[in-house]
Amino acid sequence: MADLTHLDASGAAHMVDVSAKPDTVREAVAEGAISMAPAVIAAIRAGDIKKGDVLGTARIAGIMAAKQTSSLIPLCHPLPISSVSVEFDYTDTGVRVETRVRTSGKTGIEMEALTAASIALLTIYDMAKAMDKGMVIGPVRLLAKSGGKSGEWVAG
Repeated sequence: MADLTHLDASGAAHMVDVSAKPDTVREAVAEGAISMAPAVIAAIRAGDIKKGDVLGTARIAGIMAAKQTSSLIPLCHPLPISSVSVEFDYTDTGVRVETRVRTSGKTGIEMEALTAASIALLTIYDMAKAMDKGMVIGPVRLLAKSGGKSGEWVAG
């Protein structure tokens, strides 16, 4: 258990003390997808979803989610977010989201990028569920991260 940074010597969960770490510019990129019926893809593209602008609303939801990550995930440090981008691409089976989050701080920003992607996808589901309750979200994954002691990482 000593190798797990969120557990103390007795195995109890705690927030890691990052106060001695230097601030560095950090960035994380995450992606996710939602698959849906072809008619739903067409309706989103055409702006024919009754609840409104699906991707515009999902973009705002993703940005808001990144800013709230430390309130949602236990032991996650609140970070001063410098920027969040949430971009969408249509696929043959649905919509793909890519999020990019940056900060200058003492700890990584991966959770914020993953949270932004997840909430953006959940927002798409919520707005289009009247047309297709069988939509499938996933996978959601980290694509890359930079900054900090561990440096660069890119998914293989």
